Amino acid sequence: MTAITIGRLSTATGVKIETIRYYERAGLIDPPARTEGNYRSYGADDVARLGFICRTRDLGFSLEEIRALLDLAGQRDRDCGEVDALASQHLVEVDRKIADLQSLRRQLSAAISTCAGGTVAECRILEAFSSDMANVQNGAQG
Repeated sequence: MTAITIGRLSTATGVKIETIRYYERAGLIDPPARTEGNYRSYGADDVARLGFICRTRDLGFSLEEIRALLDLAGQRDRDCGEVDALASQHLVEVDRKIADLQSLRRQLSAAISTCAGGTVAECRILEAFSSDMANVQNGAQG
C-alpha cells in the first residue's frame, strides 16, 4: 500500500479526521511521517491499527484498555493471559451495565404503566419521577 493522506485514511476507515488526530495525541497512533509539503502520510499498518482501535471502541473498551491491548498485541510471543484478563474484566463491566439498564427499563416501564391519560397536572409518570427525585433528595439528606 502506498502512503495515504489523513483524508484518505478517514475515508478508508470511516473515522473522522479529528478523531484520528485525537488518537494521535492520545498516543494510540504513532505520529505519522510527513510529506515534503508537511502533510501527514499513513501506511497499511496505520489503517490496520486504526481498524483495531475502532473495533475495540465499538466493543466499549476505554482508551486505557485499548492502549494496553495494543501494547500486548505488539508482543506476539507473549502469553495471551493478560488479553484474556482484560477482555474478561470488560465483560464483567458490560454485564453490570446491562443489569443497570434492565433495572432502568423496569422502572421506566412501571412509570409508563401508571399513565391513565388526562392532563399534565394529573400525569402519573411525572408524579413517579417527582417521587423518585424526592426519595433521592431525602436519601442524600439522611
